[in-house]
Amino acid sequence: MTAQKIPLAGVIGSPISHSKSPQLHGHWLKTHGLPGYYIPMDVSSDNLRQVITTLPKMGFVGVNITIPHKEAVLGLADIVTDRATLIGAANTLIFRKDGKIQADNTDGYGFIENLKSGAPDWIPTQGPAAILGAGGAARAVIASLLDAGVPEILLSNRTRVRAEKLKSDFGNRVQVVDWVQAGNILEEVALVVNTSSLGMIGKPEMRVPLDGLRAGTVVTDLVYTPLKTRLLTTAEDLGCVTVDGLGMLLHQAVPAFERWFGVRPTVDSATRAAALR
Repeated sequence: MTAQKIPLAGVIGSPISHSKSPQLHGHWLKTHGLPGYYIPMDVSSDNLRQVITTLPKMGFVGVNITIPHKEAVLGLADIVTDRATLIGAANTLIFRKDGKIQADNTDGYGFIENLKSGAPDWIPTQGPAAILGAGGAARAVIASLLDAGVPEILLSNRTRVRAEKLKSDFGNRVQVVDWVQAGNILEEVALVVNTSSLGMIGKPEMRVPLDGLRAGTVVTDLVYTPLKTRLLTTAEDLGCVTVDGLGMLLHQAVPAFERWFGVRPTVDSATRAAALR
């Protein structure tokens, strides 16, 4: 009788010590009484290809990918999902039984599920969305919002050329607004999303004027250290519906965990507590 292999998964990035994913997946493995381990791995760009091709031989069923490797892994995969292609990055690799490596991106899924959970009354078609920042996270957010039916996205970034690149990739439903005018678009939108690192611990504060925010507007920040950024605190004071960024991290992990370990976990208060430990 052959002994059952214990499935292994993990997260690859550099640096990686800050990642909350090991706590999150470890919590789900324990909660569901599943055999398996989830391991953080600090891997340099020079060693990425060798590591990715070796892991399946070591019993790994898949890995999450984080900064700075999310674009590079697309070139190492045999199969790339449509959404990973559209976003131009992958956050999840699945090592399939047929030996092929599949790249996927669940960031957009996690973003939308977090919005549904934190702002259940938000309706995608009710008005435009303002997006601050034009990095990799913005690509996932834009793709998911357009797919959900948001009529227009007003995109603003400190470097306008990066925002223009996203407009050219996603089309006419994306309009670029100069960073110095970003505060002026807040009063005409139903949703505001900060996808930049502004407001994160150790990064500069968000200097966009927020007095244009209207009560009832949904405001979410992808930054979750701190859990309540200046953007969210100010928005709350102005009567907005606020959604913190931790939920996106939790929800984006659900499809990968299910694929790797065979059980679909739920995101609840115990999950949040495990990630914050």
